[in-house]
Amino acid sequence: MDSKQRTKSSNLAVNIGLITNVILSGLKTGFGIFGHSPALLADGINSTSDVAYYVVIAFMVRMAHKPADDEHPYGHTQLESIGALLVAAFVITTAVAIFWNSINALFDLINGVSDFAGGSQITLYVALFTVFLKIILSIYTNYVGKQTQNASIIALAYDHRNDIFSALAAVIGIALGRLGYLWVDPFAGAVVSLVILRTGIQILRDATSDLMDTVPGRALQAQVQQLLTPIKGLSEIDNVQAHRFGQYLVMNVTISVDGNLSVYEGHNIANEVEEILMNNVDYLQNVHVHYHPKSTQA
Repeated sequence: MDSKQRTKSSNLAVNIGLITNVILSGLKTGFGIFGHSPALLADGINSTSDVAYYVVIAFMVRMAHKPADDEHPYGHTQLESIGALLVAAFVITTAVAIFWNSINALFDLINGVSDFAGGSQITLYVALFTVFLKIILSIYTNYVGKQTQNASIIALAYDHRNDIFSALAAVIGIALGRLGYLWVDPFAGAVVSLVILRTGIQILRDATSDLMDTVPGRALQAQVQQLLTPIKGLSEIDNVQAHRFGQYLVMNVTISVDGNLSVYEGHNIANEVEEILMNNVDYLQNVHVHYHPKSTQA
């Protein structure tokens, strides 16, 4: 996928998610309050926070596709990982707030200081509609994330999947609450928060790995070894280092060549190494090859 198409697909996924969450946040928060359902209200708060960080992600995705400049010679793609980090912060904060509110509601109900009588029927319909819509969004956003290898879009796909489970918890809580098991509705809100928290931690872990230059070390080393070993005149692969810039990699490779070769021949081998790696390693943006002679005498 070329850069222009990648940007277009990423922006479309963000905009669709943003519009959907604006609609859902209004529906779930409004009906959660007036329909007297703590579970749906908790899910509505989750969608409201989604709207806030979607705005942040939309900004980050656009900034990440600025061209390289003197201060950022490898571009601005790491802003995608920073955007994912912000998503994680929003998700974890939301989870803590929802859990606290749900536990308070459950405690009041158990102690008889709550007038909660169960959610209205419309709240059940809204929760079911959310499940259906989020399944579609999760499949679509996950597809775009895999196609673009955009950390922010992948984080949003996690969040859509998270919303499916939280909406299902709301459906169960509302349904059982209407059958007389009133404690299940606020308890479902607490369960929703734990699902949200788990997703937030996963997004945080992935985003941190990207920002810390985590690369597929052993797998990449094995791939490089397999690709370069057949090259005539290359004696050894001494060192392979890779740095991550957003979804792209920049690689530094040190090789040994036959010491009897001329500088020109060594240069040709280095060029062959670079060409092979650029053509066969996914998302490799640049390769720096250093070669030095290895004595062939015993």
